[in-house]
Amino acid sequence: MKIAVIGQSLFGQEVYKELRKDGHTIVGVFTIPDKDGKADPLATEAEKDGVPVFKFPRWRVKGQAIPEVVDQYARTGAELNVLPFCSQFIPMEVINRPKHGSIIYHPSLLPRHRGASAINWTLIHGDQKGGFTVFWADDGLDTGPILLQRECHVDPDDTVNTIYKRFLFPEGVKGTRPLEESRVDGPGTRLRWSDDGSMLIHADDTSFLIFYCPVEAVKLIAEGKAPRITQPAEGATYECIQKKDNAKIDWNQTAEALHNWIRGNDKVPGAWAEVDGQKVTFYGSSLLDNGAAATGQPLEIPGASRPAVVTKSGLVLFGNDGKSLLVRNLQFEDGKMISAAQYFSSGSSAAVELTEEEGRFAEQMRAVWQSILSNVSCIEDATDFFKAGAASMDVVRLVEEVKLRASSCQLQNEDVYMNTTFQDFIQMCVRKLRGEDGEEELVVHYVEKDINNMSVKMPHQLFINGEFVDAEGGKTYKSINPTDGLPICEVSLAQISDVDKAVAAAKEAFEEGEWGKMNPRDRGRLIYRLADLMEEHQEELATIEAMDSGAVYTLALKTHVGMSIQTFRYFAGWCDKIQGSTIPINQARPNRNLTFTKKEPIGVCAIVIPWNYPLMMLAWKTAACLAAGNTVVLKPAQVTPLTALKFAELAARAGLPKGVVNILPGSGALVGQRLSDHPDVRKLGFTGSTEIGKQIMKSCAVSNVKKVSLELGGKSPLIIFSDCDMDKAVRMGMSSVFFNKGENCIAAGRLFVEETIHDQFVKKVVRASLVPSPPRTGETDLPVEEVKKMKIGDPLDRSTDHGPQNHKAHLDKLVEYCQTGVKEGATLVCGGRQVQRAGFFFEPTVFTDVRDHMFIAREESFGPVMIISKFKSGEVDQVLRRANDTEYGLASGVFTRDISKALYVSEKLNAGTVFINTYNKTDVAAPFGGFKQSGFGKDLGQEALNEYLKTKAVTIEY
Repeated sequence: MKIAVIGQSLFGQEVYKELRKDGHTIVGVFTIPDKDGKADPLATEAEKDGVPVFKFPRWRVKGQAIPEVVDQYARTGAELNVLPFCSQFIPMEVINRPKHGSIIYHPSLLPRHRGASAINWTLIHGDQKGGFTVFWADDGLDTGPILLQRECHVDPDDTVNTIYKRFLFPEGVKGTRPLEESRVDGPGTRLRWSDDGSMLIHADDTSFLIFYCPVEAVKLIAEGKAPRITQPAEGATYECIQKKDNAKIDWNQTAEALHNWIRGNDKVPGAWAEVDGQKVTFYGSSLLDNGAAATGQPLEIPGASRPAVVTKSGLVLFGNDGKSLLVRNLQFEDGKMISAAQYFSSGSSAAVELTEEEGRFAEQMRAVWQSILSNVSCIEDATDFFKAGAASMDVVRLVEEVKLRASSCQLQNEDVYMNTTFQDFIQMCVRKLRGEDGEEELVVHYVEKDINNMSVKMPHQLFINGEFVDAEGGKTYKSINPTDGLPICEVSLAQISDVDKAVAAAKEAFEEGEWGKMNPRDRGRLIYRLADLMEEHQEELATIEAMDSGAVYTLALKTHVGMSIQTFRYFAGWCDKIQGSTIPINQARPNRNLTFTKKEPIGVCAIVIPWNYPLMMLAWKTAACLAAGNTVVLKPAQVTPLTALKFAELAARAGLPKGVVNILPGSGALVGQRLSDHPDVRKLGFTGSTEIGKQIMKSCAVSNVKKVSLELGGKSPLIIFSDCDMDKAVRMGMSSVFFNKGENCIAAGRLFVEETIHDQFVKKVVRASLVPSPPRTGETDLPVEEVKKMKIGDPLDRSTDHGPQNHKAHLDKLVEYCQTGVKEGATLVCGGRQVQRAGFFFEPTVFTDVRDHMFIAREESFGPVMIISKFKSGEVDQVLRRANDTEYGLASGVFTRDISKALYVSEKLNAGTVFINTYNKTDVAAPFGGFKQSGFGKDLGQEALNEYLKTKAVTIEY
């Protein structure tokens, strides 16, 4: 389709890129003129691609369209107008001209919250649901017919920034995520919103509209499936545009209403009030648990029901209902932002005198400021970053520039907002470099690699009691890159004495440290912050995961890392919701009794994880463990330690106290065994083989009867009936086996395909998936031209489908496994061999004619090997007996259009997870774990918390 993109900003840039990726022709980009010599990101991207770019300062004069402008637009021949963030009024002559008209995105669930400040008013009204609407443009204000809508949950402490960043921006670009995955998980990193498109700015009294465009809507239009649903009159609202002059706080409200007003105006235009004779703007609001009185210095605020209190956590404010809220940051009229906790001491710290080296750093940063603020002739000490024209993307650049010049100076965006003049900025940086900012410096000796278009920094030492340290005796080993078989780096190899040190640190942190005394809600905030840091470093984490485990980068980014972030956010939300119950018991007459239960953390927990999903397995167990209030000593798989060590760094930078998280790369025989035996470890969570799980279970029993949870081996059956959706069954069947190179604990270890569709199913699988190997003697002779090949290659190549197996020993086992299958008489349709290239690559493999007694029918390959067996039509109970005839019970699946049959099969399958007409569909909220020799206990969901809690019953007589 020929599309004109009309708008601006990073958002517009992303929409433009997605539209081109979908194969649409962009006939013209219409955006704003350059500002201070800088082109808008949308213009920059389009000019790079050679797309015509038009930079009209306006489209109308005195309400009338400018003929020359409309004529230039008309010559593009656009069939559809797509309007991402657009700060200009577009005349109806342009809106109505294309064949398909124009589509607009509005950040609310229309008809609610019409108007340019819809996101603000969603929060101000305390709505629990937010979202966006894509609608067809008309001559009204957000009144056109609806094309599609997406909704998200709004958490109590969300701001405009968090909703925009987590939902409205990514979903506004694509509009494709299923509704159940669209939850907003809580506060994240706050951004300064400016005219770069991160947010709507009102530079004067002229109002303008926000427009976005989901790419999904364009697809519907192109397919002729786009609806036009008239907006209902019922529930329609229109609110005014939020500007500074109408964002003043009315103190005669409840604490919740005050909180909603402040967060609904955070960051622009900013809720403000008169304090000590000047306008002060409030940022970072959250409701407080009103159980404890605020301790600190009182601050009189005119009109407030009672004085505010400056505490070490921030500024506590009170509503007219006596309840309270906390504000973390304040901004004065001169633009300076401070931590609210520093209100009475913000100007008291003496300037530090710079050393010669620090002076050189200051001059380097002066040059950086000059390059960013190109419109300023000279950077003086008093130059204000934002008053000189900087925007939010400039903040990101400045923070990154500091990292390049002083890696130990880890800034957050907020540091820039709180130190806006050059002098204050340098003073802040120098204090951080000296470790005088109130936090002890984290010393990390990185292994650095320039790879995947980034500089990756990898810790490689043990992490014990908040510090990276060498192993006892300086022992190390090589971590190998499975893509080429070469070493990535030397990693410290933990010894028994290191285990003892880590357990002692974890015990002290739990029994004596601040972690054990911390309010659960504060614990949740730290875990949220950790998730935010993981998100900030997600590309780096995914790159490390690809190097260390062979995971395809795109999969690592979405699943290995993406689900890990989701897991920590999910369990962060559980921290203040862990509770017991009251129980009626027989009374001790004439007295009475009260019995209640408490859920308490266990203490020091050991976690031992496998190598197939190094970071995600860490997250599945560690997030629940920390949310419950425990401390942890974790042993990553010896062959994949690097993302766990990077996680340790991020945990420290998130503010988790010393000793709470400890990471020990090392051998299972030494480190894993010592953790199983250690008398101070009270819980051990393990994912790995059934054989090792049994040994761990025995050791935990003999040592001190530790609580244990085990997620062990699997041979998951997938039953495919003849009445299935064949294309979906093929697609999902392939995914069930080949996902993550088959290194997947719930991989379908055996496919049972009804005989009437067996040959068709195999044929479709072959054509969709198989590899470049000629047939061998005694094997099926499928023409090579019929085989569409999965791309096997470098996992960092975005077009790669199938990366290397994790390590050499596993590759050798897969080769032996397939040789056994051939010897037993199974038909090797394709694959079964190592790919002849450097690294540990194995061909995706398909076996048919597999009999129940065969080794490959009973034992797990843990690789990309599809095992297919037939079953006779109508023999539902017989195939169920065959599917259940295994000592494993981790997962299973069934494909059929008959819902009664599906539910019957799901009831009879003896496995912890049953997938119906899907596969690999795990979610952080759904419990995960197996039956029989696949182990016991659950990861994920509320049930996972019980693995890391103990129940105490308390009875009172009165």
